[in-house]
Amino acid sequence: MNKNIHIRKEIEDIAQTIISTRRDIHQHPELGFQEFRTAELIANRLTEMGIDNQTNIGKTGVVGTINGANPGQTIALRADMDALPIQETTDIPYKSVKDGVMHACGHDGHIAMLLGVAEVLVQKKEIIKGTVKLIFQPAEEGEGGAKLMIEDGCLNGVDEIYGIHLWNYQDFGTIGIQHGPVMAAADGFKIDIKGIGGHGATPQGTVDAIVVASHLINTLQTIVSRNTNPLENTVVTVGKIEGGSNFNIITESVHLEGTTRAYTKENRNMIKQRMQEIIDGTAKAFGAEIDFEYRDGYPPTINHPNPTETMKTSAEKIVGEGVCKPFLSMGGEDFSYFGQKIPASYGFIGSLPTNLKPEEIPHHSPHFNFEEDAMLVGASLLLQIIDNKMMVIG
Repeated sequence: MNKNIHIRKEIEDIAQTIISTRRDIHQHPELGFQEFRTAELIANRLTEMGIDNQTNIGKTGVVGTINGANPGQTIALRADMDALPIQETTDIPYKSVKDGVMHACGHDGHIAMLLGVAEVLVQKKEIIKGTVKLIFQPAEEGEGGAKLMIEDGCLNGVDEIYGIHLWNYQDFGTIGIQHGPVMAAADGFKIDIKGIGGHGATPQGTVDAIVVASHLINTLQTIVSRNTNPLENTVVTVGKIEGGSNFNIITESVHLEGTTRAYTKENRNMIKQRMQEIIDGTAKAFGAEIDFEYRDGYPPTINHPNPTETMKTSAEKIVGEGVCKPFLSMGGEDFSYFGQKIPASYGFIGSLPTNLKPEEIPHHSPHFNFEEDAMLVGASLLLQIIDNKMMVIG
């Protein structure tokens, strides 16, 4: 653990508020575009602080605006709000009270961090040069809430945007930052295989959809192992398979679903093309019919040079140079849509609890939790970015 963490004093002073806010939101999770209680909590808190805010941006999103007393640029800070359809299994006293819904990725902490930063910044309005926009975004987990917020004008007049993510794949006290791609394009696919069913004891004359599916799943993995440059990163995952009805029946249909990941447009297109070619060849080889549906998901999240340098410089003031490291993930993020419109940077805040390994408490698991002091690191970083960009003195 990094013993030289520098938590900003303004954040230390409201640490318990940040933590209690996170626990409240954790206890009352809401799925994408259903963040009604969460949005109301955020809007009420911003109003209490004296911060102008708009609700129902991108359906359930909230945008707060802090206008500095001096002219300057407009910087946006973003936090996502949605939870996941997971039944929580932790024994923490503030565990989810909603069956089948849980904050299993840290978005509750993101909200709490940004509200904490808002509380500090509103006290500095007289010495802020420019405007700070606080973007509380719904539906990051697959629904693309960022895109809808952009359509509703959340980026109007914004010069740069910053986002951070609590990250259990990094040790507490570290911050992961890198120029260029940091999260992958996240596409999805569905495959429906139709064969000829029959009795398990008389396979002749059948086209076993399970055998076809097994061959297809294995062959699709050659896209990564044999069609991708080993110095680049791609993923092809079949995450769902449905087929068969009984032990002695050769089924005639199997349904597959999965995801693909890539950092570049070229690899993204290559994967789609190779999947179609492999599917067509497999169908011909086995005499099956195979329908293939490919869905383009989030584009890759690409950090722009200038804001990323600002984030890196700011992070070094919080955790030091030696623990401000590059980080890449094959996960997808709709923060990418912001970066397609304006200069953007996205960083990772190490939040792995002490004495645990990442695989023991991963994101999107029913026992997910994080080191709550990591929120103080993240809030300090966001505050430092505003200091560096908008010359806030204090």
